[in-house]
Formats: sequence, C-alpha cells, structure tokens
Amino acid sequence: MKKQKESGCTQKTISLRSPLGTIQVSGCENGVHTIQILMDVAPAERSSDAPPSCVVNDCPAETSPALQRCVEWLQAYFSEPRTTGSLPLPGFHHPALRGDSFASRVLQVLLRDVKFGETVSYKRLAEMAGNPRAARAVGGAMRRNPVPLLIPCHRVISSSGQSGPYMSGRGNHLKQWLLTHERHSEG
Repeated sequence: MKKQKESGCTQKTISLRSPLGTIQVSGCENGVHTIQILMDVAPAERSSDAPPSCVVNDCPAETSPALQRCVEWLQAYFSEPRTTGSLPLPGFHHPALRGDSFASRVLQVLLRDVKFGETVSYKRLAEMAGNPRAARAVGGAMRRNPVPLLIPCHRVISSSGQSGPYMSGRGNHLKQWLLTHERHSEG
C-alpha cells in the first residue's frame, strides 16, 4: 500500500496476486490512475492446472469506490471473465484518458468497441478512431495506456494476425495468455 501525490490527488495503491503476477492498481477518490503488471512471476512458474484467480495482497484500510470497483472487475476478469461485460467499469482519473488527443480517442474507441474475446488490428483501430493512416500512432497509444486490462490493449494485433508487442515487448507472453484466456472463456 502506497500513498502518492499526483496532480493534486492522494493516490492509494492496492496490490493483487493474479495469473500474470502482481498487479498494482493506483487511484484516488476521482478514479483509477494506473494499473501496473509487475511481471514478477515467470511463465514457467504459473500453474496451468490452477483456476485463474485474482486475490488482494495488500490494501489500504480505506479505498475509494473506483478502486474497489476496479478490484472487483479484475477479480471477475480472471475468475469469471464472461461476467465483465455486465460489470460497471471504474472511473478513470489519468490525463492520458481525458482530453481530445488522438491517443485518448484511440483508447476510448478500443474500450467502447472492441469486446471481450475480439481482436482488432492497429490499422483498423486507427480507422475506427478517425485517422486511417495512423497505425503507428495507435501503437504509441497502446504503449502509453495507463490502465491495461480495463482498456484492453492486449486485443490489438498486427494486420497479419500476429499478436504484436505487449508492454514494449517485455510482456508478449502475457498478451498471448490474455488472448487465450479470453478465447477459452467465450464458451
């Protein structure tokens, strides 16, 4: 549990243990600021037999409704993924998700239009966001996504159908795991 000051906010951090490793969710009373996947568990150390789950490791005594909603959403994503479509998303409070920039628009379109179990190419997402020639800019927006999993940048793939990089290439195995998790949960 950490408290941080950013843009006038007092942030609190909740730590979760998930199939991807430790996930840290930070936010304030106004919404979620960031989700960080720490990648502290090697893929070989993950048990493929154990049912996916997401449990709280460390949590401040008091959390905002937005942080609590985010934790509930993440727990559902890993244990009962098909239910996430009916759960409310937490509010977001990060500058990259506000305003009228192309990156912000890309993230909003991805969140709104690319559903659980679906994928979209960088090029198609650029078209959907209003600039068909901006596939590289879409990649930049994915790299700067402050709330992965909630805004599902793992669902963005190359036009060739290859999964493409995740977390600047360090998390490609996580992207594959997430895509497989969603495909197997569609049932």
